Amino acid sequence: MIGVCAQAMRWLACLACAALFIWSVARYYIPGRGFTYLIEFGDLNRAVSLPELKAAEHVEMPKSDGYDAQWYAQIAMHPRLGDAALQRAVDKLPYRARRILFEWTAWALGGGDPERAMNAYALQNVACWLLLAVLLFRWFPPSSWGNFLRWAAVLFSFGLIFSVRRALLEGPCLLMTAAAMALLESGRPWAGALVMGLGGLGKETNALGALALEPPGSARAGGWRPWLGRLALVLLPIGAWMLCLRLWLGRAGDAGLGNFAGPFVGLSDKLVDVASGLVSDRAGFPTDAKLDALVLAGLLVQFLFLAARVRWRDAWWRLGAAYALMLVFLGDAVWRDYPSAAARVLLPMTMAFNVLVPRGRWWTLLLIAGNVGVVGSANLLKVPESESQCYTLAGPKELLRNELEGTRVDISYGPRNWWAPERYGPDYWRWCRGDCTIVIHNPQPFSIRADVTFGLALSGDDQRSATVTIGGAPAWSGKLKHAADNWASLPGVVLRPGDTVLLFQSDRPATSAGGGDSRQVTYSVRDFKVVLRDRM
Repeated sequence: MIGVCAQAMRWLACLACAALFIWSVARYYIPGRGFTYLIEFGDLNRAVSLPELKAAEHVEMPKSDGYDAQWYAQIAMHPRLGDAALQRAVDKLPYRARRILFEWTAWALGGGDPERAMNAYALQNVACWLLLAVLLFRWFPPSSWGNFLRWAAVLFSFGLIFSVRRALLEGPCLLMTAAAMALLESGRPWAGALVMGLGGLGKETNALGALALEPPGSARAGGWRPWLGRLALVLLPIGAWMLCLRLWLGRAGDAGLGNFAGPFVGLSDKLVDVASGLVSDRAGFPTDAKLDALVLAGLLVQFLFLAARVRWRDAWWRLGAAYALMLVFLGDAVWRDYPSAAARVLLPMTMAFNVLVPRGRWWTLLLIAGNVGVVGSANLLKVPESESQCYTLAGPKELLRNELEGTRVDISYGPRNWWAPERYGPDYWRWCRGDCTIVIHNPQPFSIRADVTFGLALSGDDQRSATVTIGGAPAWSGKLKHAADNWASLPGVVLRPGDTVLLFQSDRPATSAGGGDSRQVTYSVRDFKVVLRDRM
């Protein structure tokens, strides 16, 4: 009976981890814009973005160059690589296009529709995380708490969460690697080699999995001919695709050269950077410098374990050793800054480490040391405060965008008297501490009729009234009830070309928010939504 209860507890712990992951990712959903926050489009690239991207509802990081996923997402939206528009939009297209697999899958999942493909690309990491969670039970069934620790350590590893958080390629590629290893262990080496070859089209470094193939001369592997055939299955897809790209798009130039360096050169520079960051960091709480040091420490433990405990006949050791060897040659472009790309690039090493560490009391200490970077995963999943999360904008595309100027209807919170954005599940809000404004910008040469809705919420036992004016004209007023039960609907608001200013005012000064919150507040504006109806 005790064993059954313990088993049930472990299964519940696994379900709780999956629920925690889903809840964490769900907080990135923005009404009207889906999960595009994960892609991190930068607004500084807007001028050269694909027309399909400009026409789609998505989140852009203000005053930012964005991150790598924005290039792969645009390939998924418009996978015609020879198109001049894509070549202008995507940074280093001949280099990015090598990693075509998960752009093709996103395009297919979106049914060829650019906006659906963009959202499918944003969520592929989430789907792959859930599939990997199931597949990992092959090696870590919840028959012991040690297995649960290994299972959770892989799923919440810093590299995998980094891939999910920024919609990158390493998460889906890790699923391909795990599937290939399962096939190899099941006595299906040709199928495993084929999956590894397809994984190479996701990211070329996945071809390192070829070292996991059983070498010729062993009892099960047979002679050289079958091994060479399986090796060809791994290497030919990415090799042929790169040759096609070379003939089609030309040379990739020096793109990616900074990813590699001489032995331990990049790692040495990283160690110096981490040490100097820790010396200058006087804060007593977890900071980027401390988290960066923990991630690096975990990777080094994994590397040293694989280097010290050679098991050449073990496919998992050969896989981990291939990526441990790559660690030696990683360049500054992979190691620099926080979060550095190294943790996600070396994900197969992390998975192999968790499979290979022996069971036993003292080995558990090594297991914890190798996975200490998990501490930083919670920081990665923390939803940044962003104004883009504090409103919903909807309506026909012909109203949302001025196609001639490439601009769109926009909503911004005024510069004064707003506290930082907050969010819980689908709800979003900002607290006022005085007179506040929200500005709706209409870039069209004509006026637009729109419906505006929002909620107002008081803090504690506060009592007050509120008024809203639009362009100086009264639009709404009322005595506020407690909690969030104050909803305002302003139908038929006329948005003239340029800015329309909504002014929120209260009849009393701000008071303490209470409940241990030291802020001075009047009320919060919640779930602000604008629906464009028609042109005037």
